[in-house]
Order: sequence, then structure tokens, then C-alpha cells
Amino acid sequence: MICVGQALRAGLFAVAALAVPAASARAEEPSFGPELQGFDYPWPVSDYAFSSQGEALTMRTMDVAPSDPANGRTAVLLHGKNYCAATWEDTIRALSAAGYRVIAPDQIGFCKSTKPERYQYSFQQLAANTHALLASLGVTDPVLVAHSTGGMIAARYALMYPKEVSALVLVNPIGLEDWKALGVPWLSVDQWNEREKATTAERIRAYEQATYYAGQWRPEYDRWVNMLAGLVRGSGHEIVARNLALIDDMIFTQPVVYEFPLMKFPTLLMIGDKDVTAIGKDVAPPDVRAKLGHYPELAQKAKAAIPGAELIEFPDAGHAPQIQDAQRFNAALIDALARLGR
Repeated sequence: MICVGQALRAGLFAVAALAVPAASARAEEPSFGPELQGFDYPWPVSDYAFSSQGEALTMRTMDVAPSDPANGRTAVLLHGKNYCAATWEDTIRALSAAGYRVIAPDQIGFCKSTKPERYQYSFQQLAANTHALLASLGVTDPVLVAHSTGGMIAARYALMYPKEVSALVLVNPIGLEDWKALGVPWLSVDQWNEREKATTAERIRAYEQATYYAGQWRPEYDRWVNMLAGLVRGSGHEIVARNLALIDDMIFTQPVVYEFPLMKFPTLLMIGDKDVTAIGKDVAPPDVRAKLGHYPELAQKAKAAIPGAELIEFPDAGHAPQIQDAQRFNAALIDALARLGR
């Protein structure tokens, strides 16, 4: 996934046709603490404290009960890199109303969870952290609904614990192609760190408008821009950028696409076709860049590779259909979950 810090060289940020409304760009922009202190989530947040790699860590989680008669199922929502648990708000409400218990954690290194001084990030480690969290909550057979980078975590989780996943839903997951194998240059953690530290709200808006929302913009999107920008510019900006850089390296160097044929459990792909996300795209040579991030093609390849996978496409949506077209997305998700599972 292109990290927002890649705006330093990314032409996306300078495309005049996608200029963000000036009033939005000029709005007062808050800053938040290193664990997103000062940014409110829509439901109470609980702590899961544990030790990993010699570090005392805390995952923060929303655990939302069904608001309709319970159907006995639990949906676990996994956020992407430039997102947090709170960005699932509309989907949480819809799933809760449909009878699901909904658990939405912030992964270690993200949002309201701990930003460790030192951590070896891997998708296996994040999956293991999530598994331990769910065990502490008594959840053993969840539906995993995962977006963007969360899709890479969910794929690893399902492969590590295949008998403990009811169904897997991948929403515009990244990792549908191996960027390094396709010719995207490797960047060091130090280079990623400098790029993350250069992130600004203006760059985030421009990137998200072009990539997440297919050129569209609505005022309610500013909440998520300010969430991310306020975390990066806040009092913990150094440790936040350092963790994001390590996560960038994990995303780039640990592809999951080669393991898709091993995913023998009910799987649904939900894809916004106008997505063009590809990590490192802006530093790739032009001929390589032209090959990357073609989501309609990538979705079909993933569907063919994952045994029995279903595919739902949103032709006019970008990287975040659950935000851009929430009503349609949620209706399609709930309808699909009624027939998926085991």
C-alpha cells in the first residue's frame, strides 16, 4: 500500500483536477497523543494487556454487542494501515443491528494501541496478537472482515488458525501482488521513516481523494484525515513514524499472494474497482508503475487462486468502499455473511 508519506514524490498529490476543497484544507487541524489520546471512538474502548518480544503492550478494542436479537456469530473487523478501528463505524452499526457481536481492535503500532520502542513486525505476530485477544474475550470461531493491510493480517490469521475461522471477508486487501518481485525498488526502514515524518494533512487528503474515494470528496472524510494527521503530528510523532516505517517494511517484504491457494475456508472478496493502491508505486520506474494496482484484474486473479472464493465488486468505489458507499457495502456484506460460514 502506498503510505501517505510517499507524497513527497507521488504525483497523485499534485493533480489539480483532484484538488481538495480549500475550506477543508484550511480547517483547524488537531494533534493527538501517541496512542491517539484526544480522539474519541464511537463506543467504549477496552484494554488487552500482554507481553510480546519482551515488551509490555496493550491492544485497545471496541467490543459491541448486537443491538438486535443476537444471531450467535461474532465479526472481527481488522483495519488497514492508514485506518483505525473507529473507521469501521458504519459497518459496526450495521453488523450489530443484524445480530452480530462486533469486535474491532487497533493493532499494535496503530492508533490507540501501544507503539513499542522496538518490535519485529510480521503478519504472523499481529495475527498471533489478535488470536490471543480473541481468546481472552472467549471468541473461537469468528468471521474475519479485513480491509487493506488488515487483509494481509487476516490471511495469515486464517492460515495459522484454519479451524478457528468461520469465514474470511477481504475488503480491497493489499498484497494481491508482490511489488518487489514486479520491480518496485526496496526502501530501508530509515527511508520509510523519513517519508512517514513528512506526512501532512494536505497530502493525506489529496492521496485519499485520488485513491480511497475515486476522485470524490465529502466533508465527513475530514474526520479520518485529521485522525491520521493528528497522530503523526502529535507529541509522539517520532515513535509513531518509527512504528509506521517498520510496518511499511513488513507490508513490502512479506507478501501473502503466494499462499492464496492454501486458503481453504469460505472467502469473500469485496473490491472497489477504482482502487489503484500499490506500495512503492511512486518510486517505481514508469514501466513498472504502469503495471501496478489494477484492482479489477487483481480481484479476478485472487478469486481464481482462492478455492471457492466469491467476489463482489463496487464499480464506482475506490480503496475504501465501506466508507465511500457504506449503505451498499453493508447490505452486500450482511447478505453474503448469511450464506457464508461453516
